[in-house]
Amino acid sequence: MTQSYTALITGGGQGLGRATALEMAANGINVLITDINEDAVKETVSLISDAGRIHYIIQDVTAEDAPLQAVQAAIEYFGGLDWLINNAGIGKSKSLMDTSDADWDRYSDLNLRSVFRMSKAAIPHMQAGRGAIINLGSIFGLLGNPGTAPYAATKAAVMGLTKQMATDLGPQGIRVNAIAPGLIKTPLTAERIDHDRNFQKLMVETTPFQRVGRPEDIANAIYFLCSDKASFINGHTLVVDGGWSTSNYVYSALNEI
Repeated sequence: MTQSYTALITGGGQGLGRATALEMAANGINVLITDINEDAVKETVSLISDAGRIHYIIQDVTAEDAPLQAVQAAIEYFGGLDWLINNAGIGKSKSLMDTSDADWDRYSDLNLRSVFRMSKAAIPHMQAGRGAIINLGSIFGLLGNPGTAPYAATKAAVMGLTKQMATDLGPQGIRVNAIAPGLIKTPLTAERIDHDRNFQKLMVETTPFQRVGRPEDIANAIYFLCSDKASFINGHTLVVDGGWSTSNYVYSALNEI
């Protein structure tokens, strides 16, 4: 890639969003990150040595003006927009019967509606052959898992939406793909990974590739799917889970709990 690209990353303050911002900047990509947590965003920015390659705005991704505000900021600061990484979202959901209407709406707004709205705002500014959108799904959107109804449902919808967007936008030269992360150690998962024995047996010890995922594992996959090296990949969900979703390890672990 000889021309400078610009990526917009939602939820760039920590975890997967932060790792993706660092990966993009390290590869010469201009990065506009959004997040609701100003302290976290500023910390992300401080980790990027080339200050001219990173810019941020503070916003609630579900706000009505958030998509237009984010896209305009990328264009005003960097002169264009090529890649959109729809990373912002929430986890830690409940079972169906324990989920209120307000819970359901919150998961839908953050995990699904924001993807739809951010994409609609970004697409008109993307050029054929350069534009790429990556949506963050989850292995729990591909497989059933106890107690994750609104999270799993919204992530499954995101991956379904990815296929439809790829179908619609492919003729325009814009590629749309998704990432389905497995267990990745971030500030949101560290406590359970380190101290919850049942969670360790279900999610850590059941991964054939014997380590917990790192945010960098997801960031590398996102960068690859955006890059020219993935120029013929469209409408695909790339599972990055160390093999957790492909094996029978989970059944032997359940028998031991």
